[in-house]
Amino acid sequence: MSASSIPRLYLLTDRLNTSQRPISSVINQAVDAGIRMVQIREKDLETRSLIDLIHILMPLIKQHQGKVLLNDRIDLAMALNADGVHLRSDSLPVSLARRLLGSEKLIGVSTHTEEEARKAEDDGADFVVLGPIYETPSKHMYGQPLGLHTLETACRATRLPIFAIGGIKPKHVPTVLSTGAYGVAVISAILQAPSIIDSTQEFLSQLP
Repeated sequence: MSASSIPRLYLLTDRLNTSQRPISSVINQAVDAGIRMVQIREKDLETRSLIDLIHILMPLIKQHQGKVLLNDRIDLAMALNADGVHLRSDSLPVSLARRLLGSEKLIGVSTHTEEEARKAEDDGADFVVLGPIYETPSKHMYGQPLGLHTLETACRATRLPIFAIGGIKPKHVPTVLSTGAYGVAVISAILQAPSIIDSTQEFLSQLP
């Protein structure tokens, strides 16, 4: 899939991080405001509950022709006809995911180093998410923020679209894009925003 068909704002779901609002309501507002790519990323849900949630969220996203990626669940992406999957850097190999999903589905990979980004490209991923770039509670498990220099180095090392993630707010977008990043991936800056619509539109206004 060509990079030009990949939206530049990538929203990741976390139903426990919405300021106590239903995730369906939050996603509905976000896509109404212009979000066109969402990763359903509810890692703690068992399969049946996850399927139920996908059945709720996917139509909301698809009504605006948005792309739906599932976190690490190739089986569900195939069964429910999602637009692709997002893999951890230590997950199922991209080459195997590609063989199962075919050439038309999107495959993204989470990365934390330049080397992981290059490997994702070599393995046939469509894009990578790299971070955390800034300080953010949701990414403490990955250690200290990588910073803009690491992002710029990774962008120079691969031709893949790179989404920056981790503590990114609308004000950071111009600086992030100046490193060569393709776009930004966001969780709390939209999911926890007092106005989902205003925050989404603020991000989109900073992106090409």
